Amino acid sequence: MNEEFARQLREAAEAHRPDRARMLARVQRGMAGPAVRHRAWPLTRSGTGVAFAGLAAVGVLATGGLAVAAIVAGSSPSATVPAPATPSPTAGSSQPASDRPTRVGPPPVTTPESSRPAPRATSPSPTASPSPAIGDSQKGALWSAGSVDPHSNVYWTQSNLVLKTTQPLTSLTVEMRFAQTGGVQSTGSWQTLPGGDFTVSVQEAGGTLVYRWVLKPGLTVPAGSHEFAAQFNHAAGVRSAAGDGYRVDGQGPGGSASVRGGFVPAR
Repeated sequence: MNEEFARQLREAAEAHRPDRARMLARVQRGMAGPAVRHRAWPLTRSGTGVAFAGLAAVGVLATGGLAVAAIVAGSSPSATVPAPATPSPTAGSSQPASDRPTRVGPPPVTTPESSRPAPRATSPSPTASPSPAIGDSQKGALWSAGSVDPHSNVYWTQSNLVLKTTQPLTSLTVEMRFAQTGGVQSTGSWQTLPGGDFTVSVQEAGGTLVYRWVLKPGLTVPAGSHEFAAQFNHAAGVRSAAGDGYRVDGQGPGGSASVRGGFVPAR
């Protein structure tokens, strides 16, 4: 009998849904008002009644305890859960580009205009100009042009002279002069006019290699275009013709004339 009663009490306690608002109001009134005297149970009741009353009191106390615990839990402030701390990046961990510190270098050093050194004036390198003019020349019945043959190389050079005359020449001297730039040594010469009509000589004087063609007496050079050439070896390298030159002296029915110039480098 007692076990059945206890089971019913447990089921009733489990099924009970206390009215939180009313219970809280009652607790507050009880705390504010005078103490209420409860009626004592008569001691003359039977033992069964006493046991039932005891079990009921236990159930009420248990239920009330649960209700008070629920009220206290509902009225207490909610606990604050601390946010997890964000671990600081270590040397081996990656970090977003937006959170990385930006390295700022030192500002560029600018030199005031007043403290900057003035640019040095560069003077053009002196160019050794031959005594005769460079290129072609014309005077009276004579016209001439000198050039370095394009077949020349770093060891050997040929210089050409084109001579034009508008009238026959009864006297003609052609002279080519080449500066001794190192290792300059004659290897020959030629002309388009007959070789037997001229006395040809090559000699070195005053640091210059001189080629000379002299028309033999009693002979005549016909009007037209004629060519003379001088050949020589020299030190290895591209040789400058700046110190070289020629001169032509001729005489014909119209009188004497002279032309001179230099040798234009090969293109």
